[in-house]
Amino acid sequence: MKNDFVSKGRSVSDLKVHLVLVTKYRRKAFTAEMLRRLNTIVEDLLEKWDCKIIEFNGEEDHIHTLFQYHPDVELSKLVNNLKSVSSRKLRQEFTEHLENFYWKDVFWSGSYFVASCGGVTVSTLRKYIEAQENNKEKT
Repeated sequence: MKNDFVSKGRSVSDLKVHLVLVTKYRRKAFTAEMLRRLNTIVEDLLEKWDCKIIEFNGEEDHIHTLFQYHPDVELSKLVNNLKSVSSRKLRQEFTEHLENFYWKDVFWSGSYFVASCGGVTVSTLRKYIEAQENNKEKT
């Protein structure tokens, strides 16, 4: 992976974060098609926040996203935006499927996991995310 720095105004940064979002009640709601669509939704949203997606993957009940961001970004606001927009779009586009899992307008757990990548190398984290059970061949 190329190590690109983010330059904005008078600052140059190289901040990367690993975000994990879990479905409400850890329900195994994701299909391969939903994960592909969610990848696009997350990538588009991150671009709107001037962030760059590095890796995305998931399993039936959670997703992992590795992305680069600028220090001006308030991660809590970004995560809340990601959760609300992706939830709304998935519930609109996969209504029939999700009715089997949720009876109210919910999708994500109220909590999330986020960690900077300083503890491990990005290549190690990338390999971990790539190694997640690949649901693209399932369903």
